[in-house]
Amino acid sequence: MNALLGVFFHFLGGFSSGSFYLPYKKVKGWSWETYWLIGGVFSWIIVPPLAAFLTIPGFWDIIRNESSSILGLTFLFGALWGIGGFTYGLGVRYLGVALGSSIILGLCMVFGSLVPSIYYEFSPQTGKDNIGLLFSSQWGQFVLLGLLVCIIGIIISGKAGMMKEKELQTDSTDPHGLEVKTEYKFGLGLIVSIISGVLSACFNFGLEAGKPMAIAANEAWKIANPDQGEFLFQNNVTYIVVLWGGMAVNLIGCLYLAAKNKSYTDYTKRNVPVVRNLIFCALAGTMWFLQFFFYGMGESKMGNGASSWILHMAFIIFIANLWGIIIKEWKGVSKKTIVTISAGMIVMFISILIVGYGNSLR
Repeated sequence: MNALLGVFFHFLGGFSSGSFYLPYKKVKGWSWETYWLIGGVFSWIIVPPLAAFLTIPGFWDIIRNESSSILGLTFLFGALWGIGGFTYGLGVRYLGVALGSSIILGLCMVFGSLVPSIYYEFSPQTGKDNIGLLFSSQWGQFVLLGLLVCIIGIIISGKAGMMKEKELQTDSTDPHGLEVKTEYKFGLGLIVSIISGVLSACFNFGLEAGKPMAIAANEAWKIANPDQGEFLFQNNVTYIVVLWGGMAVNLIGCLYLAAKNKSYTDYTKRNVPVVRNLIFCALAGTMWFLQFFFYGMGESKMGNGASSWILHMAFIIFIANLWGIIIKEWKGVSKKTIVTISAGMIVMFISILIVGYGNSLR
């Protein structure tokens, strides 16, 4: 039952992440850095503390009483994750959306799921899954099989994206709906994509580093609610610190782009539906945070091991591709290309079933 609930919560998180860019498509008259920053005010600053306030009594005391080393490391991983997200655009610029996204998302999935378990192989901790356990246990082998199958699905989807770019011969849009003008440089693009993929996995490392805060929230809840299992919202306190790190990087990046592109004038433009834009930015930012809100709920049922991160990433990619078909981003491509992207989505869905089944065997 826990495994089934965990999969469901990860689906909700993946749906939120794979769908959050849709409201941004309704923003009119603002540059990307403008609406991304406004949405970020909600996703990094307003909504995370609000979620913690509503779910964790005394959450600020947990943060305040935590050691500076844990807070610093959690913040650092959040900042590295923010750099990974910002360099994502460069990866798809130099390799194209399909190939760049495939490399970045694939590496993010592999590193985010396996590096913590490799670390715990050499520094064992109670309740943490190490890489040896994954390879030696039946449930762990299914989780690793699911990871492999999902990577195959990403590769197939990437192939479909490359076919689409070639057939349509137009500027493409990345998974967040941002138009990308490709400047193909394979060597540079590969380096940037590897950096982005590895650093994007640091969000999971941030959750691991900030786990003592989640444990404190969990223990306090279990004392107040005995015999009711694990606290669903324990990670909400950790998210605040991780997202502070991501906020710092994104703030610097957006302000730099605003100065470079002179888009700071967006805020004073006439004939721009400011209220409408703010509403859609708030909706997008809130949906963006909800991916982590539900991830934390799924993690409380399945543990913050490889399976949680794999399911999180798989659902995001699956939902994003599904939206691409629904809003007709694949309109005008050949039947072969449609079959290819459909095959990629089916393979990723199979990987979700495999990982979910593996967790049911624990």
